[in-house]
Amino acid sequence: MDLAASLRRPALSPLSPLARQRLLFAVLCLVWGTTWLAMKIGVAAVPPAFFSGTRWATAGLVLLLWRRAQGHPLRIPHHALPRLLAAALLLIALNATIQLYGLRYVDSGLAAVISAALTPISLLGFSVALGQERFSRAQAGAIALGVIGILFLFGRKALAGQLQASELLGAGGVVVGCLCYSFGSVLARPLMRSLSPADVAGATNLIGGLVLLVLSLAFEPGARTALAGQWGFAAWSAWLFLLLPGSLGATIIYFFLMRDWGASRTGSYAFVSPIISVLLGMVVLGEQVGPFEVFGMLLMLAAAGIVLRWR
Repeated sequence: MDLAASLRRPALSPLSPLARQRLLFAVLCLVWGTTWLAMKIGVAAVPPAFFSGTRWATAGLVLLLWRRAQGHPLRIPHHALPRLLAAALLLIALNATIQLYGLRYVDSGLAAVISAALTPISLLGFSVALGQERFSRAQAGAIALGVIGILFLFGRKALAGQLQASELLGAGGVVVGCLCYSFGSVLARPLMRSLSPADVAGATNLIGGLVLLVLSLAFEPGARTALAGQWGFAAWSAWLFLLLPGSLGATIIYFFLMRDWGASRTGSYAFVSPIISVLLGMVVLGEQVGPFEVFGMLLMLAAAGIVLRWR
């Protein structure tokens, strides 16, 4: 073999498209597995709509300016504008406000149960209803397996004791916010026939974030006071975490996978992210996990594995 040719050959072959997608999926699960705690910390100190609006608007603006600097300014086809506006309102404005207000009144564990169980089901349902995917018994079985795993992992702890009326309202807010998010995700997928995932993420983040800010400053108690930025170290740290890896990183990955995989397959992240949250709690906070929880995590991983094997 020619020594010079062997030296010029790359040491590592590039990842295949499927391997790259699975790697991005792992990053998505890792980042979004840590966001519930950050949101809980942030909305404890800052009005929820204002906290979320500043984060999403900043993320969208930074992303679109970065795309423009790369020579890819945003150009939205006229026919796509109504769908883009609807997706932005559902994904960001409605989802974030309703869900974050719900998170103020419900335990983050119960919120994680509701979101993790409802996300893949609603993504599949909306995708089938809008003709983007076909219903599959095997796919529905995998989702059912994951939901059972979620109940084993979180169910006993989340439902321990009697839920107060405020907690029921909070849980209802998480449900409605999750449905808005799922419907907005399915609406956004056709946009990526003419726009890149980064453009869709930037535009929806900016539009939704600005709507949140306007409504917050007009109607939300404490929003104008929050303009001074006296949030405290914990809330600012949570905001920066949600902005950088959460909005600027994971959101782009989510739209990329939505374009290539479809909604229900991408939505299987909801079976993996809660496991990451639990493992972080064990490592960082010393939380204990029993055999029921371990069994639940295995079921959730099995469900995600079944979904991810489909081509």
